[in-house]
Amino acid sequence: MLKILLPIAGLTTAVLASTGFAQAERAVPIPVAKADVPAGAGTQTAVFAGGCFWGMEAVFEHVKGVRAVTAGYAGGKADTATYDQVSTERTGHAEAVRVVYDPRVVSYATLLRVYFSIAHDPTQLNRQGPDSGPSYRSAIFPQDARQAAVARAYIAQLGAAKSFATPIVTRVEQGGFFPAEAYHQNFYDRNPTHPYIVHWDKPKVAAFKAGFPTLYR
Repeated sequence: MLKILLPIAGLTTAVLASTGFAQAERAVPIPVAKADVPAGAGTQTAVFAGGCFWGMEAVFEHVKGVRAVTAGYAGGKADTATYDQVSTERTGHAEAVRVVYDPRVVSYATLLRVYFSIAHDPTQLNRQGPDSGPSYRSAIFPQDARQAAVARAYIAQLGAAKSFATPIVTRVEQGGFFPAEAYHQNFYDRNPTHPYIVHWDKPKVAAFKAGFPTLYR
């Protein structure tokens, strides 16, 4: 989201529109990952960063097999994991989402495909849409060595296939995940008429539904 949203909705909408970044969203056609994490018993967890966590959360909560999505911060320390501090762009945190999923229904590789195809633009360095700064970087935070290997292999696979017109800048990083403030959780569902949601995130969710109809719920 924009770091400072003007209190008057009409003005906020004007600011969003004036950025010139908004375009019709569509899922980028990319190949299925050649490698995957074996499905184990119970749920598994993935952590992804790729711009404002409102939109990332909205996309992943509509994926079949996903049990819970939490907005938060990853890559920095626990004592700086607050929105005010992360917004300074000096904490090392990225806005991220923690995705708890059932691997018997949806695999880690499938979540990666959604992440790269529609949840964000992996070719934008330290920005997404109207938001800029390292807290909006494209980054994957693997929860174990198998996830790290699959993520790196998929980035290489997409690069070799030239799936995007410009290079992928997604980083594979280490770091803990810290939930964001309560007012950020389920923001998309609780604020359907918010100008940022209408302008940036609703088109993205609609594009996910159109591009991945068998995955959408």
